[in-house]
Amino acid sequence: MVAVPVRPRRQPGLARVPHAIPYQGSKRRLAHTIASLIPADVAVLHEPFAGSAAVTIAARHLGVARATRISDIDEPLMDLWADILGRPAALADEYERLWYEQLDDPRTYYEQVRARFNTAREPRFLLYLLTRCVKAAVRYNRNGEFNQAADHRRLGVRPARMRARLTGASATLAGTTLRTGDYVDVLRTAGQRDVVYLDPPYEGVSYTHDQRYVSGLRRESFERELAMAIRRGTSFIVSYDGASGGRAYGCPLSAELRMLHLLLHAGRSSQATLLGETRDTVESLYLSPALVDRLGGAARVTAILTTDGGDSRSR
Repeated sequence: MVAVPVRPRRQPGLARVPHAIPYQGSKRRLAHTIASLIPADVAVLHEPFAGSAAVTIAARHLGVARATRISDIDEPLMDLWADILGRPAALADEYERLWYEQLDDPRTYYEQVRARFNTAREPRFLLYLLTRCVKAAVRYNRNGEFNQAADHRRLGVRPARMRARLTGASATLAGTTLRTGDYVDVLRTAGQRDVVYLDPPYEGVSYTHDQRYVSGLRRESFERELAMAIRRGTSFIVSYDGASGGRAYGCPLSAELRMLHLLLHAGRSSQATLLGETRDTVESLYLSPALVDRLGGAARVTAILTTDGGDSRSR
């Protein structure tokens, strides 16, 4: 199937969505687009590559999905989410202490906290590292240790702002179910009225020396799981490959899966802007046949994304 270029409309209702943590690869800029593709009759929205849970937060903020479940194979990340949902005020207090303790020597303090996290795996340490590390990008070495360097140009989110983010995200996600585990279990057990949003790491950063995910993801096995989910009639959305300027990130998923392939204009590349360059980012979004049918067909999907009158919840 030929990829369909789309310049999606933005939803003003997402202007004040409370995001708790920074995370590279976050779909915050496209969360409004993805949330609009969740049918009105959705039973549960699953996000098994949780990261910053940008899509789940957007969907809950807009009232699109009442029942939501986020999961990830990265256990420390899910422990952090458990604290965000269960004890946001206490976590904010812990972050505030770390933030002020760093001020005398931020460079050395970051390295100390990183070492403490690799020993104790405590959520407060991971939260601090995410706000200070380069590009908010999680990196693990072959021993499973967090090894990303600090961005020495900044000290991380100030405590008052972090407190607002944590409490806001906690309130928005109230009642969300958390789980540590692989995406395969989620995809295989999703109900017919569920929707699964999958945002795995780009193919180019899996199974390399520079891991962006605690466990690599092989393309062949991923496509095999998608094929089985399609045969089961599972409704799912996949973010997988993209491009910025003339550089591609990952290869498109197999056309044999017969998914609807959308090329979404995601705006200016923030990394290029930091380098004084101007490059637009395009990201691929794939919809399973079952979801396309629930939304009324490919033409209806395009209308949902590009017109003010389009809304999957009006069906």
